[in-house]
Amino acid sequence: MKSNLQIISGKYRGKKLNLPADARPTQNMARGALFNMLNDVLDTTEPFVVWDAFAGSGAFGLECLSRFNNAKVIFTDNSKSSIDTIKKNLASLNEFATVEMTDSVSMLSKYGANADLIFIDPPYADFGLGALFVKKLGKVAKNGTVLIWEFESNQQTPKIDDVWTIAKDKTYGRARFLILRKI
Repeated sequence: MKSNLQIISGKYRGKKLNLPADARPTQNMARGALFNMLNDVLDTTEPFVVWDAFAGSGAFGLECLSRFNNAKVIFTDNSKSSIDTIKKNLASLNEFATVEMTDSVSMLSKYGANADLIFIDPPYADFGLGALFVKKLGKVAKNGTVLIWEFESNQQTPKIDDVWTIAKDKTYGRARFLILRKI
């Protein structure tokens, strides 16, 4: 699907991204603000692993590939349309990443234990899925892991296990970003 979604910064700045039919992507402005917030909580001077779980179009992970030469990105989604779109977007950038059609919660041990930055944007209608992911991730993530959880802004602040500290909590229109760090 054609869209106004594009990469905001870095070597692919301005590159238009394809969208799967059922996507609800993080808008360009909100994504830009999110990356500005990350400057304070993430060290990008060393190589790091990004997991874009519930990836949809892959916009978050693709933005990481554009901005950071030392980022290794993993995309997961359980939708064939999303996986096909991510592959098409990667090919248009001539970039390589791990792309897997799977349920993100089932991949926590495989990807969550090694990722330095994890972005989750599960369907807004299934707030419990995000809460389940965060709870289970807390058991496998390494100390210092940064987790960005996007959910609908009208949701109350979820109960967060004490293995996480809230680094940032910001709302942009319909999207709310909770940036957590594993302690």
